[in-house]
Amino acid sequence: MPPGYVSAADAAYYAGVPVGTIWRWASEGRIGKTGRGKTAGYCVFDLPKARRDEWTRELLEPGKPPPLPDGARAA
Repeated sequence: MPPGYVSAADAAYYAGVPVGTIWRWASEGRIGKTGRGKTAGYCVFDLPKARRDEWTRELLEPGKPPPLPDGARAA
């Protein structure tokens, strides 16, 4: 996987959203993606960071959805 790209599971944890949301954001063009299937990577620099508790890592607030590209419609 190229530098700056992470698995769907890691992207979901970072953003505080389900893996399905990461897949949808990639299909809508909100975040960058490389590869296909289980080996796909998602650009961590495009992902919104979730707010988590400093000590327990408990999710406090998921990241806000990235903006849609110009002219795109949400799925």
